Amino acid sequence: MQKYIKICTLFLCFTLLLPLCAFAIDVQLTSMKVTESGDDLLLSLKVEGAFNEKLEEAVLNGIPATFSFFIILDRKRTFWADEQIVELNVTHTLKYHNLKNHYIIKKSWQDNKPVIAESFDEAKKMMSEINGLNIVPLKKLKEGSRYKITAKAELDKVRLPIILNYIFFFASLWDFETEWHSYEFIY
Repeated sequence: MQKYIKICTLFLCFTLLLPLCAFAIDVQLTSMKVTESGDDLLLSLKVEGAFNEKLEEAVLNGIPATFSFFIILDRKRTFWADEQIVELNVTHTLKYHNLKNHYIIKKSWQDNKPVIAESFDEAKKMMSEINGLNIVPLKKLKEGSRYKITAKAELDKVRLPIILNYIFFFASLWDFETEWHSYEFIY
């Protein structure tokens, strides 16, 4: 009898958890590039697969979406621990303006100045890309040294009023976090 109960319990767990796996989002950082611009080291990257159907529906219903990007620049050293040069956290926030039928994107690294996108595709592209983020002044880097930039992105947890958490219990399915992605270079 106990064996039967264990098997039924195990089957029930798999039955309940299997649909959640179907909602898993395959999100990843791609196209990471490091360039120089006069006096600064710049980073460009792209997040792919961030917008699923549920997240799009949430944005269209007025729930803002915020992507956080975590970026670390280390100087690689032989026989010593790597030296951390800089650690950055930048955000992109997307909000749909229902009355004007446009999308407002704010990027923390661009002083949160609102940028208007007329189409959802344009807004998703702006949210998913970082182009020319100033990482560090070049004078802080040593010539001939090896460096590694590591980055990851995540969708900030959707914060709903407490009563709505019971109704929209599936909101956690919108959350994603990419793996760390790194790029090494010699300055």
